[in-house]
Amino acid sequence: MISLSSLGMLRIGVVSPELRVADVAFNCERIKQAAIQAEAADCRFLLFPELCVTAYTCGDLFFQPHLIARAQEALFDLADFSGSKGLTLVVGAPVAQRGRLFNCAVFISRGAIIGVVPKTYLPNTYEYYEERWFSSSLDRTADELQWRGERVPFGADLLFQAESLPDCLIGVEICEDLWVANPPSGQMAVQGATVLLNLSASPELLGKEAYRRDLVRSQSARCLAAYAYASAGPGESSTDLVFSGHSLIAENGVVLTETPRFQFETRMTLADIDIERLHNERLKNNSFAASREDRKYRILPFSLADAPATELHRNIPATPFVPVGEEEQAARCREIFALQTTGLAKRLRHLNLSRAVLGLSGGLDSTLALLVLVKAFETLELDPKGIVAITMPGFGTSDRTRSNAERLAGRLGITLRVIPIGDSVRLHFRDIGHDEEIQDITYENAQARERTQILMDVANQVGGLVIGTGDLSELALGWCTYNADHMSMYGVNAGVPKTLVRYLVSWCAEDEYSGETSDILIDICNTPFSPELLPPDEKGKILQVTEDQIGPYLLHDFFLYHVVRLQFSPRKIVFLAEKAFGTQFSEEDILLWLRNFYRRFFSQQFKRSCLPDGPKVGSVVLSPRGDWRMPSDACADVWLSELDELGKMKKDGK
Repeated sequence: MISLSSLGMLRIGVVSPELRVADVAFNCERIKQAAIQAEAADCRFLLFPELCVTAYTCGDLFFQPHLIARAQEALFDLADFSGSKGLTLVVGAPVAQRGRLFNCAVFISRGAIIGVVPKTYLPNTYEYYEERWFSSSLDRTADELQWRGERVPFGADLLFQAESLPDCLIGVEICEDLWVANPPSGQMAVQGATVLLNLSASPELLGKEAYRRDLVRSQSARCLAAYAYASAGPGESSTDLVFSGHSLIAENGVVLTETPRFQFETRMTLADIDIERLHNERLKNNSFAASREDRKYRILPFSLADAPATELHRNIPATPFVPVGEEEQAARCREIFALQTTGLAKRLRHLNLSRAVLGLSGGLDSTLALLVLVKAFETLELDPKGIVAITMPGFGTSDRTRSNAERLAGRLGITLRVIPIGDSVRLHFRDIGHDEEIQDITYENAQARERTQILMDVANQVGGLVIGTGDLSELALGWCTYNADHMSMYGVNAGVPKTLVRYLVSWCAEDEYSGETSDILIDICNTPFSPELLPPDEKGKILQVTEDQIGPYLLHDFFLYHVVRLQFSPRKIVFLAEKAFGTQFSEEDILLWLRNFYRRFFSQQFKRSCLPDGPKVGSVVLSPRGDWRMPSDACADVWLSELDELGKMKKDGK
């Protein structure tokens, strides 16, 4: 069985427990109950709110030695409890040291108090009076606590490292520490902390929920880290304030999960943090590597209980390039379309051109390129008749795609030219001595190159720019003919993966156009992917379906994202694909098409090494001038051999 640590993941829970003000026994019992509930979900790492052992709103009761002593006893009790359950608990409690009282996070793991982190920044304005009761970590006079004859590390300079997952280095700050101009968590991240914890008692005010969420999300992005935030709930005193129990977990700018607010009973939410993903992000970010922080931290090891990865507490999208939710999809499509349009408009403006040439096949890619081109002309206030769309029927052209291409050109008011390529290609076959009955790669590519020659020559003829239509997925797989559809003068789709192309065209059909134009675009979206280089059957049905040959683009785009964007291993990608797609694809299919992806991705790099210009629109780019540097003769054996081993293990039922 695959474990979370083998995937480089940590399961963590944030808890807003039911509590009573100054009732230490009640509060600790609720902490234990939450831990038992989390254990049932294979979560053994839990974060609790600020001062949750006593409650945050005790006021001058913090001056009562009896309350402080009971809180300390409760910490020992929780330590014993964690040992019996194999838990790691981070709880908030008041801690006295040498005549000073500190607001602390206590890190407890498997029977031991590993370290105590005092709060650094104490709010003392508006509703806050923390300086009345507590001292800052900067005022501590020793780096240790003497508890029960043992020395417990004490200070804001502590980081906690999981022994079984070394890249899981944990930093802790408390509430206000996050809200200052230079939060301690930023310094911790620079020193290697990949998981940042915040124990908070943040009272609720109008509009504060969104601000808090943005603050946590932004800090996780800035630090290239996970940020877990546990906040006190409505059980706190409501004499002057109301606490909502808004707890959340973010990872590198994305909120993974959060609790509902204003619930008196204990609320908890879990997430699987991908430590490996964070580590990989940092390795390739030279700005992070160049960050400097002179402060030294003490590293404290702790034993982290592992869990089986039978059920993941994080969303694994089957379409990582396509956002979930109609509103977000529309916003994303609008942004991408604007990026493509602006990039192309800049190129046309720079060259002072009012003409552009494009091969229009009636397929998705050329349709998107045409829509972008039309919008660019509109932006530059150019006559759409300056757009020369050429449909070039060949041996495999279907009536459906040709009709859609011609109808769309008519609706958009552009110039359409129909140039059949059959005679030219047959003459070429005679010139090179190729038998037309042999429908091999020569048969297919001769048509593709003839079309590109026509586009280039017509561009010279009209004084225009050839607009490339190929997309990011085709570039990743090398599913383009070298010096044919592989080449253009500006490739507007080079940064758009195939799964997103369909959404963009569909969005245009709904938001940008209506009537017959919209109907045409919808039909194009429903047309099977095909290069249409082989003849259709006697009924005109397309026989050459791309995905039958190279595999589903749905899978390939998933692979592309996880290989290039996240640098995951084949083993992890297979596991995530199985979770993302469920029964849609079998284990055998995932292994088969991932192997094909690696084989093609490595062998086809030479095509990507000489791409025409084109705009970057997302986080995955294969331009040799942009985000991707790869030798054309790199070997795929390291990745393929792991797939072989994985396939054998699955066959043996391991």
